[in-house]
Amino acid sequence: MADAKFAPFETMLDENRALAMLQEATAGAEDGELFLERSRSEALVFDDGRVKTASYDATEGFGLRAVNGEVAGYAHSSEISESALKRAVATARLAVGKGGGALAAGPSATNQKLYTDSDPIGSASFPVKIDTLREIDAFARDLDSRVVQVSATLMASLQEVFILRPDGTRISDVRPMTRVNVSVIVEDQGRRESGSAGGGGRVGLDGLIAAEDWQAKAREALRIALVNLEAVPAPAGQMDVLLGPGWPGILLHEAVGHGLEGDFNRKESSSFSGRIGDQVASKGVTVIDDGTIPDRRGSLTVDDEGTPSRKNTLIEDGILVGYMQDRQNARLMGVEPTGNGRRQSYAHMPMPRMTNTYMNGGDNDPKDLLADLKDGIYAVGFGGGQVDITNGKFVFSCTEAYQVKDGKVGAPVKGATLIGDGATAMTQIRALGNDMELDPGMGTCGKAGQSVPVGVGQPTVLMGGLTVGGSAT
Repeated sequence: MADAKFAPFETMLDENRALAMLQEATAGAEDGELFLERSRSEALVFDDGRVKTASYDATEGFGLRAVNGEVAGYAHSSEISESALKRAVATARLAVGKGGGALAAGPSATNQKLYTDSDPIGSASFPVKIDTLREIDAFARDLDSRVVQVSATLMASLQEVFILRPDGTRISDVRPMTRVNVSVIVEDQGRRESGSAGGGGRVGLDGLIAAEDWQAKAREALRIALVNLEAVPAPAGQMDVLLGPGWPGILLHEAVGHGLEGDFNRKESSSFSGRIGDQVASKGVTVIDDGTIPDRRGSLTVDDEGTPSRKNTLIEDGILVGYMQDRQNARLMGVEPTGNGRRQSYAHMPMPRMTNTYMNGGDNDPKDLLADLKDGIYAVGFGGGQVDITNGKFVFSCTEAYQVKDGKVGAPVKGATLIGDGATAMTQIRALGNDMELDPGMGTCGKAGQSVPVGVGQPTVLMGGLTVGGSAT
């Protein structure tokens, strides 16, 4: 938030001296900032009946950036000191050259508060966390005699950021994150299969270590494993596909969302470049990126440039209406920043990234969409995938999917992959369910070597003409 205090960095760096050096680095530049970060994280893994990992990590540092046109100079250091900042100034100024640019106006202030600023690591004692993991292990094993292995993970972190701009504006944010995951392996007649479930968000640990929460995750992990135990080889060929609500929105995130990030479109390397105002999806399809949803994994009070998060409509009723922007790409494209300037840490420059990206629901009962599927696949869970941004082509593996014949769900299938391209797939959406939901809070997005937490979501979606890769012919 604007007018924030320089703490917790004031004991290491004088704010007035830091501002003077930032102004020296950005003299003649169009933009820039000093980004300071302090992060702490804890991860506990209980695997195969014992504590396998108990790790704690603490990092701090700064990144100094000066931007001039398409060029950005960036220097970072894990040492927060005047001498380190002085060296960074010399590096960042290499991008400015002789300068002559006018400093862009800074981001507007905000008083919104989307999540707690309490430290989730300290919200429960270490013995309580270990006892909770033991209880998860015992509970999952007691659910079914076929469970042969259980892995439970508890993660918590707190990131404190402070952004100082050349005009003296100060912006800070305190970002908690928690997550609990449960994975099980079942065995029956020599066949082994796995299932996992998890989630969390920018919340404390209290809710996640409550029995009703982790018991639901354990039951879901077991359900998926038992489904996979009965799975038959997936069919192959072009067919209609029904996507379930929630987490299957990861396909939308990868196949479409990345193609709507500003840098790819400014460089005209996206299949959506230059298509503002075009019909890029079926009528009724509206895609939104919203960083303002309280407590969600992908939400941010302000992005990593200090711009307040927004609810940005990207595709409206099938029409492409906007891209996600950081400050540099927005300025070069002559539009406003959208609050999507994100970075993994102080050691990375910000770039346009998604927050919580989802597709709005429609008016159809999901049962009716299933009844309309005559011969195809019903996919409700996804694992890894690959996407080529330049043409939108994607390949996604299904972790839970079923054959459908004449509107009836049949046997679960194993080894199914969905193959297509985002631009074409969006025009092949036939109907949307009225059951839009967000994922449980487990998404992490990678781009250009940087990983950031994200959210996805969608309703039940009926799509035509996807290629399904499988092991059956």
